[in-house]
Amino acid sequence: MSRLIESIKVYNKRLYNIEYHNARMNNSRAELFNSKDQIDLSKIILLPDDLLNELYKCRVIYSEKIISVDFQRYKKRKVDCLQIVHDNEITYSHKFEDRTKFEKYLTKAKADEILIIKNELVTDISFSNVVFSDGIKYFTSSTPLLKGTKRAKLIAEDIIQEEEIKLKDISKFKSFYLINALLDLDEENKLPIERIIL
Repeated sequence: MSRLIESIKVYNKRLYNIEYHNARMNNSRAELFNSKDQIDLSKIILLPDDLLNELYKCRVIYSEKIISVDFQRYKKRKVDCLQIVHDNEITYSHKFEDRTKFEKYLTKAKADEILIIKNELVTDISFSNVVFSDGIKYFTSSTPLLKGTKRAKLIAEDIIQEEEIKLKDISKFKSFYLINALLDLDEENKLPIERIIL
């Protein structure tokens, strides 16, 4: 079985949203490996002394146990447009290290990223969840491939709400945002809905 990953935001030498990463990781360990114990990443991850007060991605690889922890300076991926891809069989309910299927789609894509449609329902792009806005409220698909940690936090805080979003519904929104552990729901990550190529 493929190994799994948690990608955690580190900024100013602080770990962010660790309780959500703990919850997802321990849920995956229980489901996939029948692990009974709970790992607390805040007690496992030791911040290096030479870490600067900048934005880093802490990458934790694990299976039943933690395999490795490393830190990389975060460089935001430039995404200006999404291309619709249909795949009614795809599954990615756990954050596996193996991303072969996504990479195959990206190789063929004529846009910066892909937005995967499964059974006519909106899911995710290859590396983040998507939040749509009508100009007032924020919505995210109730059928994501992967339930992201930032998504979970924003739902819990009642900032975004889940909704079944069909392919035909996309045009009713004004803008969209890409969110993950290192991408926030802010103006910097806002794109007009026309940047989704239907």
